[in-house]
Amino acid sequence: MKARFALTIACAALLLTACTPTVVNGRATSMLFNPDRVGGLPVTEGPSGPRPNAPPPEGTVEYTDDGPMDRLALLSVNDIQEFWAKNYANYLPGEFEPVDTLASYDSEDPMSPELCGSDMYQSPNAAFCFRLNTMIWDRGVFLPVAQEYFGDMGVVGVIAHEYGHALQWMAGIADLDTPGLVREQQADCFAGVYLHWVAAGDSSRFTLSTGDGLNHVLAGVIYIRDRLEGGPSDDPHGSALDRVSAFQLGFTGGADQCAAIDMDEITRRQGDLPEHVTFGSDTQSLDSPINDDTLSQLMEVLGTTFQPSEPPTLTSDRSECTGATVTEPTAYCPESNKIFVDMPALEAAGAPRNEEDDEVLVQGDNTALSIVTSRYALAVQKERGVKIDTPVAALRTACLTGVAQGQMTEGDGADFILSPGDTDEAVAGLLANGLAASDVNGVPAPAGFSRILAYRLGLSSDLDECFERFS
Repeated sequence: MKARFALTIACAALLLTACTPTVVNGRATSMLFNPDRVGGLPVTEGPSGPRPNAPPPEGTVEYTDDGPMDRLALLSVNDIQEFWAKNYANYLPGEFEPVDTLASYDSEDPMSPELCGSDMYQSPNAAFCFRLNTMIWDRGVFLPVAQEYFGDMGVVGVIAHEYGHALQWMAGIADLDTPGLVREQQADCFAGVYLHWVAAGDSSRFTLSTGDGLNHVLAGVIYIRDRLEGGPSDDPHGSALDRVSAFQLGFTGGADQCAAIDMDEITRRQGDLPEHVTFGSDTQSLDSPINDDTLSQLMEVLGTTFQPSEPPTLTSDRSECTGATVTEPTAYCPESNKIFVDMPALEAAGAPRNEEDDEVLVQGDNTALSIVTSRYALAVQKERGVKIDTPVAALRTACLTGVAQGQMTEGDGADFILSPGDTDEAVAGLLANGLAASDVNGVPAPAGFSRILAYRLGLSSDLDECFERFS
């Protein structure tokens, strides 16, 4: 931010190409805001990936090397087709027909075949080719990267997304003239519908825990967001917040909601967020240093937003932080009503990092500043007399953090202005470490899915709604 404040994005090269609270098929809306539930399912930890007794993959993959990556992709296709064969007619028009052709290639091989009318050499990707009714994937780079960073279910998530494009084609709800933002988010949503079925334990081939397993799938969704460092796209597919919220829409709802996604629905789902935060614009992202001056400005803005009768103050003296566990790089100290900050650690948390080189999700100054905001939110809760050491408090904290950041816009006259990529940094932080969705002791809400959902709610809500939702 200029003299104001620009929350920056982390620059990274692209290798991998808010729920609407509606009752669908018995999944209660109240479950959306229950820290112990995700999409109506209990938050669980455990294995995620192929079942030990999974049936062998079946079918033909053209140009396959019959290696483990192609076998995992084909097993994914088998499972996804089984799900949609059983459920397609309940949601979508027409009849379900399996994808005609599956093809594999190695993008590092100069002799890779031409597929979908394109040269596949040095083209890491996975895609559904509408006109040919063909699904392709790169077994050499694209899928191995997904597996390395996001596990076997990251690969399944990629295939589920591409199969979502096949569903659009057979149902006639999208074509090549449909905006990319709509096509990609419909596919994200369809992937969420299928993966809820897996998480519920109904797949004979895969398991997915709703804790760490689902976190890894969401990390993959964040990774394939639009990157803004190259300037606005002529055919945007969505920010991390857009993509995750579309996936959550499917995971908590049904395929009929996915089919209903259009530009109007996306705009409604974005709530009151300024357009340049979600779509990208000519606005440039400026790096804001994490230092005393920036934090002082932040504290002033938060005081204006939340208007506590006794605003908390900053301290770098750990001995002044009593009454709760002191977390790094920042903590709320309830007995002294101070926010402890370890400045070197906070600077490190807010330093832009390359996702491929550093093996992290997007990180930038809002990764750091959102967690300071969350500690201020705990002071607001303490003043209201609610408990601040529970999982519900953790989600309320994420919601209030969203409230504060949702008002950092030109239209609100804020001294801190959200710029492209800021919410992506906050969302990635919510998933990676969860501190911005943690209680006074730094204990995060159990599921990254719910942390992001609470923050997303706050972005287009007010303070009182967070207290009402998370009471």
